[in-house]
Amino acid sequence: MNPRRRRQVVTTVFDGRTHHVALCRGERDGLPVFGWGEAPSTLLTRSQLREVGLRPNGQDPLALLVFRHVKPYARETVAELFSVERAAAKRPPVPGQLDRAMEARRTCVDCSEVQDYCVPTSTRQCWACFEGEHAGRVEVAA
Repeated sequence: MNPRRRRQVVTTVFDGRTHHVALCRGERDGLPVFGWGEAPSTLLTRSQLREVGLRPNGQDPLALLVFRHVKPYARETVAELFSVERAAAKRPPVPGQLDRAMEARRTCVDCSEVQDYCVPTSTRQCWACFEGEHAGRVEVAA
């Protein structure tokens, strides 16, 4: 027997309306584990749901998608899989919601002024406040 061959387990996934029988790689935290390209077509990740205009709608994940990256190093990624049957349509943004979010990104936390640019997320300060705070510091080169 090939030692690299993975153990396949038959599992039943109930997605709200029907039971799907599929081969999985085992279980993790009580959820069936699928590899890349092995999950049933009725189960999608959050990003896949988003691509088709859906959202999980508060449901718990039904399975896990586990895979390793080839480059630059082999790290394991785990993604939750949700039922397409239970998913709901994405909510449209509230009018002005994007405008308020962009205004918050342009507001300095020190002087509370709205700038013409997005303030850096590391300091949340406008350039004038940042330079004023660091003006008294003198760096000595060794």
